[in-house]
Amino acid sequence: MSQHFHLRNSVLPLSFFPGELGARFSPTEPRHLTSSVRVAVASPSRALRPHMAKAVAKEVGAQEAAQGSAALGWAARDASGVLSPFDFSRRAQKDDDVTIRVLYCGICHTDLYTIKNEWGTAMYPVVPGHEILGVVTSVGSGVSKFKAGDTVGVGYFVGSCRSCECCGNGYENYCSGMVLTSNGIDPEHGGAVTQGGFSDVMLVNEDYVVRVPDGLPLDKAAPLLCAGVTVYSPMMRFGLNAPGKHLGVVGLGGLGHVAVKFGKAFGMRVTVISTSPGKREEALERLGADEFLVSRDPEQMQAAVGTMDGILDTVSAWHPISPLFALMKPMGQMVFVGGPTKPLELPAYAIVPGGKGIAGNCVGGIRDCQAMLEFAAKHGITAEVEVIKMDYVNTALERLAKNDVRYRFVIDIAGSLGSTS
Repeated sequence: MSQHFHLRNSVLPLSFFPGELGARFSPTEPRHLTSSVRVAVASPSRALRPHMAKAVAKEVGAQEAAQGSAALGWAARDASGVLSPFDFSRRAQKDDDVTIRVLYCGICHTDLYTIKNEWGTAMYPVVPGHEILGVVTSVGSGVSKFKAGDTVGVGYFVGSCRSCECCGNGYENYCSGMVLTSNGIDPEHGGAVTQGGFSDVMLVNEDYVVRVPDGLPLDKAAPLLCAGVTVYSPMMRFGLNAPGKHLGVVGLGGLGHVAVKFGKAFGMRVTVISTSPGKREEALERLGADEFLVSRDPEQMQAAVGTMDGILDTVSAWHPISPLFALMKPMGQMVFVGGPTKPLELPAYAIVPGGKGIAGNCVGGIRDCQAMLEFAAKHGITAEVEVIKMDYVNTALERLAKNDVRYRFVIDIAGSLGSTS
């Protein structure tokens, strides 16, 4: 996803152009395991124990062929977005590659937009999924960061140019050559279209893999590979992580609920801003927010004017944003991490007085993602999830389109994929 601000007379429409990345960035190629291996690791526990990881690695590692291997995934074939079993081949493992047996994969709104071709970038068949947790089954001869049996994660991208300023500064997520984990184009491997984590195996260069710290339950940690780093990264970049500062979180969905948890772990005062009064108890009692504002209530909004140091706007639907800027102190920072498909309009007078800032954020670099997981493990931060089997995925996508989930769906890949074909 990418964000651009355009000045049109005195109005600044905020336009989200997620399709740009789909056109410029790409995938990585696929690769799989034999059906006999699928059965062998069909039911791992959610918190993978070391001895289990080694057993899986020993059995699966022996199956890794130099020519590549067969993979099983679920793919969309057209803009209906309906997923069904899909057999395909992952590329051969290279010296710097890590082969990963997928255990869990989260479902993101981006997956929904992609499989339905709402951004016009879908290259069917599409195997979605970029919130991937699994166990390393084999590594190339040049890999130094991981070994068979390690528990690892793969997020939004699996490649970048490595030579630009963004890559050099740890912001591979803003590299113009970023290779998306799903529905991307991988120039280093013949321009192949990448297939994502709704599959039994991934093959990824070690530099785009992160280590999962001990103690994180894998099903609940999977969404952190996208939602977690999407809120953590801008909080670190814009100083919205200082104890005592006041953070506003717009929206209490997949991104928003994780933002609240990180904000509280940083020691911040956190206020949830929502159109839904019914979410008050959830925000305050379950997630630990300090305050709750109903954005449609003029009195509540007026009482909070000028109180916030920064705001994370996590909403993906169109919504009025001018009133939100009034909530911030002078020089407050607004960061958009959601992706409304319709432009959001902002009069310049909402930001010029007070010198308020606007920024966008798209996930985070590998360095931020690793740091985020370590922080999450230390503070017990996980996503609130509903774990599903693969044969429920189409129903889950229908529910996600209606925002009928609390707060993220996670697919038990290893525990169900092999039995659905």
